[in-house]
Parts: sequence; C-alpha cells; structure tokens
Amino acid sequence: MYTSEFHQNQAALSLDVFENGKNPDLRPKALVIGSGFGGLASAIRLSKLGYNVEIFEKLDAPGGRAYVHQQDGFTFDAGPTIITAPFLLEELWELCDKKMSDYVSLKEMSPFYKIRFFDGRIFEYSGNTEAMHKEIAKFDSNDIAGYDKLMKAADRCKVLGFEEMGDVAFDSYKDLFKAIPSFAKMQAWRSLYSLVSEHIKHPLLRVAFSFHPLLIGGNPFSVTCAYSLIHSLEKTWGVHSAMGGTGALVKGLVGLLEGLGVKINYNCAVRRICIENGKACGIELESHNGDDRSEPSGRNASSIIRSDIVVCNADSAWTYKYLIDPQHKKHWTNKRIDNGHYSMGLFVWYFGLNRRYEDIPHHMMLLTKRYKELLTDIFKKHHLAEDFSLYLHRPTATDPSLAPKGCDTFYALAPVPNLDSGTDWTQFGEEFRQSIQTFLESCVIPDLGKHLVTSKITTPLDFQNRLYSYKGAGFGLEPLLTQSAIFRPHNRSEDIAGLYMVGASTHPGAGVPGVLMSAKALEKVIPHASTLRQK
Repeated sequence: MYTSEFHQNQAALSLDVFENGKNPDLRPKALVIGSGFGGLASAIRLSKLGYNVEIFEKLDAPGGRAYVHQQDGFTFDAGPTIITAPFLLEELWELCDKKMSDYVSLKEMSPFYKIRFFDGRIFEYSGNTEAMHKEIAKFDSNDIAGYDKLMKAADRCKVLGFEEMGDVAFDSYKDLFKAIPSFAKMQAWRSLYSLVSEHIKHPLLRVAFSFHPLLIGGNPFSVTCAYSLIHSLEKTWGVHSAMGGTGALVKGLVGLLEGLGVKINYNCAVRRICIENGKACGIELESHNGDDRSEPSGRNASSIIRSDIVVCNADSAWTYKYLIDPQHKKHWTNKRIDNGHYSMGLFVWYFGLNRRYEDIPHHMMLLTKRYKELLTDIFKKHHLAEDFSLYLHRPTATDPSLAPKGCDTFYALAPVPNLDSGTDWTQFGEEFRQSIQTFLESCVIPDLGKHLVTSKITTPLDFQNRLYSYKGAGFGLEPLLTQSAIFRPHNRSEDIAGLYMVGASTHPGAGVPGVLMSAKALEKVIPHASTLRQK
C-alpha cells in the first residue's frame, strides 16, 4: 500500500552494485543528523537504496522528540503519543521484508479521546459516524448535518493534501504550479476555524472540531483549512497507541537499522555541516555533548566525518542558523530565519501516582473557557497567560506495564508561547507546574498531590537547549499557508548541494505522519546511489 514506485526502481538498479551490502566500502556514504522518526525512517530508506548510512544523535538514546524518559519505575513518552496513518510505519518494516505487527502492537483507541470543556461537559471524539452524531446531539442536533459536510471537506483535503501531495518534495515552482488546482479545490487560503464555522454553529463544537492543528504546532485561526485532513486521517485509519509506549516504535525502527548494519552514534552533537565548493561533504562533531559534557561515543573530540550526502533531521531553523557557515546561505539567511513565524512552545509535566484513576481515559483534552483569546496570547502576543488548556495523557489506561503495579503514568501538556515570550522558565517552571496540579486536582484527579511519587517537567527552554529547537518552538515553523509546501524548508536544501532535510520543520510538516512522509519525499530528490559510488 502506497509503495513508492521510485523506491522500487532505485532498489532494482542498485542491487547489481550494492546487493545486500556485499561491497559496503563501495557504497556512497550518507550521514543522518538526528534519530527522531524522520531520521530513523530516512536511514532505513537510504540503506535500502544502496547507501552506507550512519546516524549521529545528540542525546544518549534514540527518538529525538520521541525520546523516552525512565524515572522511578515509570515510563514517560517525551513527545508524540498518538499514531495515525500506521501504514506509513508498516511500509518501513515491509521494506526490510518484515511485518510490523510481529514486533510492535498497536491498539486502536475508542473513543479517540475525550474533550472536557470548562463547564464540565464532555465530548467523546471518535471515528464512528453514528456515535459522533449522538455526541453532537448532546450539544446541538442541528449541527449533525454540518458535521457530515465538514467530514466530506476533510476527506477531500486528505486526498488532495495528504495522499497526492504529502510525499511531493516541492523542490521547484513547477511542483507548486502543478499543485495550485488542488490548493484551489481545498480553498487552502481559508483558515481551518473558518471552515469549521461554516458547517458547525455551536461554539463548543466549533472548538472540538478545530483544535487539531495544535497537535502539529498551528493556530486554528491562522493555519490553512487543508489541515482538516487530520479529521479524515483519524476517521480513515483510526487513532492508535503503541503497547509499550511510542518508544516501542522507536525501538522497533532501531532494530530494523541494526539488521541493515546502520550504526547510531549517541552523545554526538553536530557542531557544523562541512561544506566544500558549495556541497555538503560531512559533519564536524562538538567537542562535548551539551547535557552531560561527555565525550562523543566512539569518536575523538571535534572529529570530522566525511560523506557524499548529509540528511538532517534536526530543526531546520537551528540547522540553517547555527550549523551552516554564513557564506553558504543565500535563501535561508539569518534574517529570513529570524522573521519566520514559529509554532508555540510546550510545557510538559510528567508525573507518576501510586494509585490508579480508572475513570480517566488514555487521551483527554481539558479546555479553558478562553479559546481564540488564549491562542492569540500564545501565537500572536507571545504572552504567558494565567489560564491554560491541557492534553492529559494516561498511557496506563491501555498499558499498565508503563508504571509500577497499581500505579499510573501521566503527562499533562500545555501549549505556551515559545521563547519570544521572554519567560524565565528556570524560575517560573515549578510555579506553572503547581498551577497545573491545582487545576487537575480540582476537576479530574482528586488528591493528586497525596499520591504523587515522581515528577519531571520539560519547558520551551529544554526544547532549545536539549533538542536544539529554535526559539524553543515545539514544531518548528508554524504551518501557515505561506510557510507550507514550497515555502517551507525544502527536503533538498535550496542553498547547499548534497544537503537534505527531513522532520517536523521541513515539508510536509509536523506530526508522525508528516515526518514519515518527509522521509518518503526524500527519495524523490536524492541522487541515485550508483551515481555516487565511491572509488
């Protein structure tokens, strides 16, 4: 399903020269910066296309934003927890002649998640049309017909925006011109909230059907209505959670790479991308890794590793601003980077309790009374308000093994302004966490403080310092129409030959499906391995 014809042709042409790595020294070298989903998926695809691949990861373990924290017997997924379009993951196992289901178990959520409004009313969001009609009727039965029309619009956007354009690299204006009719059919110039409001009239239902772009770093009042495709993705393929947490998927992908002979170097932060005659020719590692100041594993300090191509899964803004010397940048100049509109920041509180709260689902949204006003504070004013909305994640509702017996694992995620707010998170982080605790105790987790046994927070400052995310933005550039497709950092660098970009901050954008699609788009712009055969 959705197998790339390009990949089949590349692989067939490569087999004679590079069959099963029998001549590994002759294969062209590809270095991958970062081991998030984009980096891992790219490494698998590159290896199968005849490249000798090596990954360099700043952290001490794989995953990037999907890193896994282990603390006091509790397992915390650091980042993505919702899996949609699982066929994109299954493809990677199929490329390696394996079945994902033999290695990782996905469980479909029903309902997908619960939405709790400020007045205590609950909306259970699912992919079942009859169930959704009943939920809508609890608020206003007149919106049932509008919901059906909204889903038709979402289906159209899924076909046009995801299936037809998701793995198009948008490498030139020719790609854009070809896509203009599809953009027109989607009315992509409209905001998502305006599309929802056209069909849905109840104010709370408008919130329920428009918040989804926040999952990929966008303001529903600003991003293109093309992102209504998220509704269709969820309805078509379901919302899934991985048994063992999202980290189980990362572990599974690392296992595929081990089978391909791809090495992942941990504690190896990249200082700069080496460029000669306008072409990327390798990377230089930092003398020390940022967090623990340990020497890069298996490498000398400040070592340079040469390659034929470089694939970067790091934040694109950070990459262009700090990893590339100024004389090599014509398109992504520092000024252009600074003037970009970036996604919100994320405040995440991971906590473990020594009892279980069986009435709390796996995924829950807790929404404040202010909607547009709060989003304006976050995205436009860069002001940290006193109120907040939360995504509450309780994975032990599905998989009790993620906590000690009889305990619960949680994280509460609050969208907040990125570092343009000027918030000193080193001073304010604990106060903000306490506000979240007080709120949760008042509405869904009574006696939380009495049962709290472990706690950890991540702030936009951590995104900047630990993940090298520019301005501490959780998802890179905000997915505005003017920062999407050809206007987003290209999968093939506009500035530097031999440099390629994958991940949330490049095309097509954030979210696990988008990141995996960026790795597919890569196949359409990298040179054929045989043309780079090392002498």
